[in-house]
Amino acid sequence: MATGALRAIGGHSMSTTVEHEAWPGDAPGPGSASGTGADAMPAPPRSPGGSAMGPAHPGRARRMARSVVRGRRQDPAWIRPCLLLLLGATAVLYLVDLGASGWANSFYSAAVQAGTKSWKSFFFGSFDASNFITVDKPPASLWVMEISARLFGVNPWSILVPQALEGVASVGLLYLTVRRWFSARAALLAGALLALTPVATLMFRFNNPDALLVLLLIGASYATIRAIESGRTPWLALAGVLVGFGFITKMLQALVIVPVLGLVYLVAAAPPLRRRLGQLALAGAAVLVSGGWWVAAVELTPGADRPYIGGSTDNNLLNLIFGYNGFGRLTGNETGSVGGGGGTGGQWGATGLLRLFNADMGGQISWLIPGALILLLVALWLTRRAPRTDRTRAALVLFGGWLVVTGLLFSFAAGIIHPYYTVALAPAVGGTVAIGASVLWRRRSEWLPRVGLSAALAATSVWAFVLLGRSPTWFPPLRFAVVVVGLACAAALVVVGHWRTRAVAGLGLASLVVAGAAPAAYSLQTASTPHNGSIPSAGP
Repeated sequence: MATGALRAIGGHSMSTTVEHEAWPGDAPGPGSASGTGADAMPAPPRSPGGSAMGPAHPGRARRMARSVVRGRRQDPAWIRPCLLLLLGATAVLYLVDLGASGWANSFYSAAVQAGTKSWKSFFFGSFDASNFITVDKPPASLWVMEISARLFGVNPWSILVPQALEGVASVGLLYLTVRRWFSARAALLAGALLALTPVATLMFRFNNPDALLVLLLIGASYATIRAIESGRTPWLALAGVLVGFGFITKMLQALVIVPVLGLVYLVAAAPPLRRRLGQLALAGAAVLVSGGWWVAAVELTPGADRPYIGGSTDNNLLNLIFGYNGFGRLTGNETGSVGGGGGTGGQWGATGLLRLFNADMGGQISWLIPGALILLLVALWLTRRAPRTDRTRAALVLFGGWLVVTGLLFSFAAGIIHPYYTVALAPAVGGTVAIGASVLWRRRSEWLPRVGLSAALAATSVWAFVLLGRSPTWFPPLRFAVVVVGLACAAALVVVGHWRTRAVAGLGLASLVVAGAAPAAYSLQTASTPHNGSIPSAGP
């Protein structure tokens, strides 16, 4: 996956209706209006032997290795090395001392062991090799770990390494998604913010289903971006297939993003309205088929010939889908649950708009959410007069809609909800911040973008000060450094339009560092701490 991602790296294309100054070293890519990307490059000359690559010779391996490190010729030389550095650093963060967590969530580790002993257990997601009962989730995430365990034996590393690699792939794929239409700097920022989100560091080092779910949702977003720029049905169908496999990873949670993807394509894609509606219908069918085949297989298997459906009350998979793992999570009416939210409070905490910022969830995900919402609103306002197919606005609606819709669902869900579920927000936060900051930074000569950038950084710094204050004995100097330097940079951003280029670059870098310092510190602390049990938590 990483190799394919590197080959697919393209440039960016900002909207032609929103004027932006070009960043030094940026070049258009496959998604650009000029069509100068990899899709438009001439085919390589064929050798006399008929191979497009030519006859083998000793220098070819060196040239191929150099191309992996250097990247596409039309890209500035720094882009590919920075991407490789980001992916390498992410791999180190997620892989180092991974075995310290042992079996992590022993519930899913037991299911992995069962899947290595019985193909029947593998298919149904059984908790035990005797196929008495399944786990309370569909088995897609288990399949990845079980294949690894079949190859390398059942041990903590064979179970957890696939999760970490899914995290590295998620960072790379988010980079590719943002890079289609925006600069390499924005794409690198999005990937780095995802990698350094505390709850992402937690879950990509753990064996719950959420790691694969995040990767599949980012993949669906990338395919939707490709569908919008090309108007081609296969890309939209691929988005549906990835969402469908997300369904057999964590059921209805994967479908939360579907209205956002559908709306963005319906509004921003170029084909006529009738064709867009037909394409969306085909994408919906792709979701149904790719997510429904396993459901059909289980439902058509007599109960006596398969394990009991764990989490259901009547050994019926549909009961699990729409009950315990479905609408019961929203309403709190989960038969057999250990307790619901009770509307405004209960076993799973108080519901409401501020839930993502409370003591349980705040340190997991909320570090950049205030700034992300400010950047989103200002950037959307700047694109208010853009044409329907404006790509900048489409990207903002995609990532911003993902953030808002999923965030509201988590905020008001009255049933079972754990803080680590918020990892599903991490790509949305990273993408929204990176794209919003890129749009505003390019237009910093105007007063509104400068004020927006300043307000976003000030909100981020103050909120980091509050979150760090919840662990007052853990690294106290960071708390005060973030708020002091952050507010100073926020004040400077208001007048940045009149600064010299070198000073502007320094201020931009300082702003990024101070915004990411606190969640990065939490992520490092999370990676250095073993985690076990069914409800892990990031941070000190």
